[in-house]
Amino acid sequence: MKTRPRAHKEATHERIVETAARAIRRTGYDGTSVADIMKEAGLTHGGFYAHFASREAMLAEAADRAGADAINLVTRLAAGTRPENMLQAMLDAYLSEAHVSNVERGCAIAALGSEMPRQAPEVRQAATRRIKEMIDLVARQLPGWGQQDAHEQALATVSTMVGALLLARAVDDPRLSKNLCEAARKHLMAAGS
Repeated sequence: MKTRPRAHKEATHERIVETAARAIRRTGYDGTSVADIMKEAGLTHGGFYAHFASREAMLAEAADRAGADAINLVTRLAAGTRPENMLQAMLDAYLSEAHVSNVERGCAIAALGSEMPRQAPEVRQAATRRIKEMIDLVARQLPGWGQQDAHEQALATVSTMVGALLLARAVDDPRLSKNLCEAARKHLMAAGS
């Protein structure tokens, strides 16, 4: 009998984290209230503290989930390609029009990066862990993986990817948005990323 309530509580917790992960990407950390997340998850505000010690604890889990979602998305979209084409496939997926238009399910780094310095330490730690994971994922696709040059190239590649996505989402001109992504892809591939 105790298994079912535990499984229900875990499923509810997961639903809250998933809802919060989408919400923070859609409205930002400060635009995301506990009450709104619980309502969107189909739960009452009063049940929040049965799952989290604080709003920051929930935001940390949401940031971690959002970061994992973005990495999984890029990896999944590029999965069917040959290893030597993996980086190109990752860039194509990350800098696609579909990713630009899907803030709620897309890269949390591009959606939330400018808010990060003002977040609680546990939220920043979760985001930092996922940023490092993204850098490592890119570095593994580069010639010379494991060497300093590949790591530096991965830092520049991720920075360019995130910056291009952020700018492509920021502008209200669809053609400029598309051109920003295309230019970043072209530059990164020409640079040997």
